Amino acid sequence: MDIDPKFAGKLYSCPGEYLPFLDKAAKRVKDAMLEELGDLKDAVRKKPVRVRIDVSGSPLEFPEASPSIGKVRVKHMRKLITLKGTVIRSGGVKMIEYERDYMCRKCQHRFPVCPELEAGNRIKLPALCPSKSSRGCGSASFQVIEGTTMCRDYQEIKIQENVQLLGVGSIPRSMPVILMDDLVDSIKPGDDVIITGILSAKWSPDIKDVRSNLDPILLANYVRRTNELKSDLDIPPETEEEFKHFWEEYRLTPLKGRNFILEGICPQIFGLFTVKLAVALTLIGGVQHVDASGTKVRGEPHMLLVGDPGTGKSQFLKFAAKLSNRSVITTGLGSTSAGLTVTAVKDGGCCSNVSMREHDRTTIHEAMEQQTISIAKAGLVTTLSTRTTVFGATNPKGKYDPDESLSVNTTLSGPLLSRFDIVLVLLDTQNDDWDKIVSSHILKESFDEKKDKTNASDANWTLPKLRRYINYVKWFKPVLTKEAERVISSYYQRQRKSGTHNAARTTVRMLESLIRLAQAHARLMFRNEVKQLDAIAAILCIESSTTTSPIVDIVGNALHSIFTDNPDEEYKTQEEEILKKLGLIEDSP
Repeated sequence: MDIDPKFAGKLYSCPGEYLPFLDKAAKRVKDAMLEELGDLKDAVRKKPVRVRIDVSGSPLEFPEASPSIGKVRVKHMRKLITLKGTVIRSGGVKMIEYERDYMCRKCQHRFPVCPELEAGNRIKLPALCPSKSSRGCGSASFQVIEGTTMCRDYQEIKIQENVQLLGVGSIPRSMPVILMDDLVDSIKPGDDVIITGILSAKWSPDIKDVRSNLDPILLANYVRRTNELKSDLDIPPETEEEFKHFWEEYRLTPLKGRNFILEGICPQIFGLFTVKLAVALTLIGGVQHVDASGTKVRGEPHMLLVGDPGTGKSQFLKFAAKLSNRSVITTGLGSTSAGLTVTAVKDGGCCSNVSMREHDRTTIHEAMEQQTISIAKAGLVTTLSTRTTVFGATNPKGKYDPDESLSVNTTLSGPLLSRFDIVLVLLDTQNDDWDKIVSSHILKESFDEKKDKTNASDANWTLPKLRRYINYVKWFKPVLTKEAERVISSYYQRQRKSGTHNAARTTVRMLESLIRLAQAHARLMFRNEVKQLDAIAAILCIESSTTTSPIVDIVGNALHSIFTDNPDEEYKTQEEEILKKLGLIEDSP
């Protein structure tokens, strides 16, 4: 297309006319190669060849040919356009007829007929025999030639505009897309995609006394997933070496290096060290475990922020969504009610499509813990995978009352709260010293234009670099060392013996949370083994959470937690105190 821009323009304007020429040319080349190789099997020869058009970097990549889904108009009809969006629905793969041979009963002339896809794949026979003889036949009586029907794989999906790219108040528009041949099953719901195809229209189903409309539909020619592009999974070797060099530089002060990375999370928010550490551990996650019986123990942690307005909850949510490989962010107003359920809907006449709706308060428990959704409705019995991390934020109901339980303050049920590995409560209490520090930071960031940011954390650990790092360390499979096992086991036993009112969390589920967070911290520290340091960091996160009663009780208010100047020295003090309280070392006389 770069060589012949004129042809590229014709391909954009009349793809239905020029794409078949490209397909026929490709088939001739294939047949010539098969003949040269001596492979004359009919099945191989009859297999269709489709030319796929990737417009990226070509003359066809211009604004008029790449409208947003909401701005597709009649002027784009029958043209080759490129749409970007997220797959929100995927139908089953079917077989569809695309060619059948007929014979004239009078003159025996044979001719192919292709069903009209836009008209529900109906076959429209010619009014008269298409014979090109000099006299002409004039007959209108035809019969099907048995064994000439040819079919193609067929699948309907629906894509929707990316919500993050829309303006405030805009409603995301969707577009049905038809995939055929090798394109079927190439993408799944949740994928971000770029699809090039021919814009067509399809008559809406015939309903009595209801006017039929032409609904736009895209006949896909080329599909590309962009999830990998967002996550930057193809990490260049120089970036990998940069990560290794970074940890080599902080080999003697690893926690200082860790905090340097954490400062890149929501850098506009001052302090909140505990929250930033919890966010990093939640996004990185632990290692999924499958025992001999096939039972899975999830590796993805869940986190909930509860706090007063203005404590930065929404900013952390949005930043976490940007760091994630694939994410969906919504509010309580954007969905119906807490929980998940399933409904079966008709897809092309048969009940084969399953959609998710928020309605049932108990189903989300299975989705968060077992990471599955069990379905037994309308004859459908199946299990859907929900392997994901839930990161939520909520305001307390009225003023937060420390004397009441978390369930009363948030109106969330105890079983639901127990699914969260970390629940941090951010209370905006009066603290003159803290207010002074925060106000000074905000004013300095806003008005100090001459500030040198060459060595600042936000200059070193930018959003793309953080995203690359999080995706890279997820390849580590940390294994617990004996020292880490001893600390985690002792803490768990102390929680069990404490007999607190939070007995719902002092179960095996809390032990699993400790292991997940310790593994996540080991990954954050660029390691393949969980050391005692990682176990203690996990305990400090659990202690900050309101899902358990504090045993160590050395963690302060999460909202007022700051980055210390010498975290490695501070850790030595914390480690000694924790080990003493767990009875792993004796108090010095």
